[in-house]
Amino acid sequence: MKRFAIGLVVGKFAPLHRGHESVIRAAIEACDHVVILSYSRPEFPGCEPERRATWLATLFPTTTRIVLDHAGTPLPANDDPADIHRAFCASVLREKTNSPVDAIFTSEDYGPGFAADLARRQGSPAEHVAVDLGRVQVPVSGTELRRDIHGLRHFLSPEVYAGFVKRVALVGGESTGKSTLAAALAEHFGTTYVAEYGRELWEELDGVLKYDDLLKIAREQIRREETALRDPATHRFVFCDSTPLTTLFYSHEMFGRADPELEQLAARTYDHTFLCAADFPFVQDGTRRGESFREIGQEWYLLNHPKGRIGILRGNVEERVCYASSLLTPQILRREMAP
Repeated sequence: MKRFAIGLVVGKFAPLHRGHESVIRAAIEACDHVVILSYSRPEFPGCEPERRATWLATLFPTTTRIVLDHAGTPLPANDDPADIHRAFCASVLREKTNSPVDAIFTSEDYGPGFAADLARRQGSPAEHVAVDLGRVQVPVSGTELRRDIHGLRHFLSPEVYAGFVKRVALVGGESTGKSTLAAALAEHFGTTYVAEYGRELWEELDGVLKYDDLLKIAREQIRREETALRDPATHRFVFCDSTPLTTLFYSHEMFGRADPELEQLAARTYDHTFLCAADFPFVQDGTRRGESFREIGQEWYLLNHPKGRIGILRGNVEERVCYASSLLTPQILRREMAP
């Protein structure tokens, strides 16, 4: 038997950090069931309701999660008086749950008053349970994290930090330096990159790819991107040596058609996309089709890039890294990163 039947945790979770997680885990350990209520007005960039709902569902799937959007439910403003928020929470709980709350878990000084008010409104006792009230175990706040989400990323679970990592795609025809540049950019920014799975499979199969292999390549490339987003070594960016758009190009070139799912995957968007220019002599490594095919690829990427602008990187590796960095990094951060 656990100490309480139903526990409640309320927060903006903007973003959801390890301090919030410790409160929720304490509630789970002490309660038969936990209700998590999250709302914010205004919303904070990168912490929208859909994203908060995903974080909570991923990390705490056994809980009841109520994540509210001002468009669907009129919300009190974050700076409204405590009485307004207490009345609002009690109203939501009456509407969304069938049982009274036995305990409220917080790491805040307002916890006892909140619990006493809820007990009065629901007509049954509600105890306050304080968890790391002095924030000794997790010395951070949402406000601090929003100011420096990347510098303080160790206070975030990988599933949460992944939402703040930018995916940068590199596309281009054969022998345009994508693989070399992906590794160079990752080293420059102190982060990770995703190698081209299609090349790996091509070598594994001795250069003989079947039609169905192309969809397999796109799926695996995306899976590896998603894994890289959650890699502890990832910081700010993940550089992608290939994308499903590349796989779609080869499907049409090799087979004259593409699986409908591959067509959909090829529309996958990235935070930034760069086309590596064909501005140096073609290098034949024994696997490539030739310089004319490289030009066909370059035109295809320019015509079929699914959304927004595509930056073009020219010159040697150092010049490409410099130009990409100028586009990816705000001026203030460039000064901080300068040697």
